[in-house]
Amino acid sequence: MANSARLRAALRPGKAYAWLWFLLMVPLVGLSILRAIPAAWPVGIIQLLAFTPWLAAPAGAALLLAVLGRNRWHAAVSSALLACLAFWLFPLQAGKRVTGDGPTVELRVMSFNSKLGQADARTVVRLVQENRIDVLAVQEHSQAFQERLAAEGLDTLLPESATEPAKNAGGSALYSRFPLEEAGRVPGTAFPMPIVRVTVTSQGKAGVLEVINVHARAPVEHMARQWRSDLAAIGRVAAGGGSRLLIGDFNATYDHAEFRSLLRGGEGPGLVDVGVAAGARLVPTWPMDGQLLPGITIDHVVTSPDVGSSGYAVHRVAGSDHAAVTAVLGVPAG
Repeated sequence: MANSARLRAALRPGKAYAWLWFLLMVPLVGLSILRAIPAAWPVGIIQLLAFTPWLAAPAGAALLLAVLGRNRWHAAVSSALLACLAFWLFPLQAGKRVTGDGPTVELRVMSFNSKLGQADARTVVRLVQENRIDVLAVQEHSQAFQERLAAEGLDTLLPESATEPAKNAGGSALYSRFPLEEAGRVPGTAFPMPIVRVTVTSQGKAGVLEVINVHARAPVEHMARQWRSDLAAIGRVAAGGGSRLLIGDFNATYDHAEFRSLLRGGEGPGLVDVGVAAGARLVPTWPMDGQLLPGITIDHVVTSPDVGSSGYAVHRVAGSDHAAVTAVLGVPAG
């Protein structure tokens, strides 16, 4: 009889809600602590942190369990966790730019990781045409993909180019409607990251933008140190001043301290993540090929704070695990 009474007590709704709440909150609090501490975490934690936005769903469920169980302390802890997540997911200071009074020149840009050149070239060229793209950055660019793009008419739309096709993930390409001037590459990175200067002209106005085609090493297996080194190298180059565009596959989300450090830069206002500035921080760009993983945002359009932005959008392309990302920029005219 005593054992039966204890069992009934343990199975009361309030107790059940409390246990379920506890089972949800332990991993949630643990991951939140990892997100809050900007340490050089190992690969497994780096990968987990990329999915931080998805913590909002179980955190909301934990709050509901606390309310159903009528436990004020549980409700308070759940509410505090949700408030913390909201602060991370919708950062107040991120995406701020320095507004200028001078004239600007419009530049429409697009970035796309072609998954070793396996993507559908016709869709890419259609997106370039429909969105009136002026500069296209391609990562994991192959010779076969370059030939398919040309066959679909990309060279007619964007006649200027600086391409380095490869059989591995290190291939890259920059296509432009405006003149390109090669300006080196980011030093010390796993994959080549070319830098070009684009002279943008329209209606008698002209502006110069330095563009980095970004492809950071993915944080997998033993590559955490190289991933961290790649992001730091990009940040050092971007801190050089002038109007800049960093566009491509960063293999990092806003929830990685290394990416936030890149955006902060050194002294001054830092860089602007155009997706964050557009309120699209939670729109995923990977994976797009049916993998059973929640979507995350690892492809970015990042600018110096003097460059305006609008029209940010994400587009699926068959054959690739990445989405294409487009944006409209306002380049300061000299």
